[in-house]
Amino acid sequence: MTPAKRRKIFSALRAANPAPRTELVYGSPFQLLVAVVLSAQATDKSVNAATVGLFAAAPTAAALLKLRLAGLKSHIRTIGLYNAKAKHLMATSAILVAQHGGEVPADREALEALPGVGRKTANVILNCAFGEPTIAVDTHIFRVANRIGLAAGKTPRAVEDALVATIPAEFAHDAHHWLILLGRYICKARRPLCPSCPIERWCEYPDKTPA
Repeated sequence: MTPAKRRKIFSALRAANPAPRTELVYGSPFQLLVAVVLSAQATDKSVNAATVGLFAAAPTAAALLKLRLAGLKSHIRTIGLYNAKAKHLMATSAILVAQHGGEVPADREALEALPGVGRKTANVILNCAFGEPTIAVDTHIFRVANRIGLAAGKTPRAVEDALVATIPAEFAHDAHHWLILLGRYICKARRPLCPSCPIERWCEYPDKTPA
């Protein structure tokens, strides 16, 4: 894909959604971290439904620790893999309180040292909470980037590196959100909605769906 076409794609995505943001609801970096950990193999809608009560009861790492494991589980049991996620969140909260004053660190190495936090989750935190131009390659971005010719790669890290290297700087901060939303609502896995796509004219996918 040429740089000119790449710029047109992101210009069109920006025109359609000038101020994109995550669909997870949160009020602080800590709450974002909790929501992202819970969102693994779960929908944002289901996470938001659970965290309304959770964040009211435990808005901080220290408050979450006071819930204890059973109390935390009672708030998130509607979410898949809640047992493992609850253990990770309790351990993570303990580390945040003990080592970071209860705050979420704005550092990749420190983030990835937290239980349940991998590169993708760290990228979301760094982008959404701290404004860094990171790309968190989930299943949507992985599919879209490969499908439309934006960034080819056999692994999420390969796609991430390709996107970081080729996305024009002016679009870098919001690219993560645009691509996720495009994959979630238009460039769907089974049948992409090509006639409704704002970047259809520049997309290099050879099997576009008809109107």
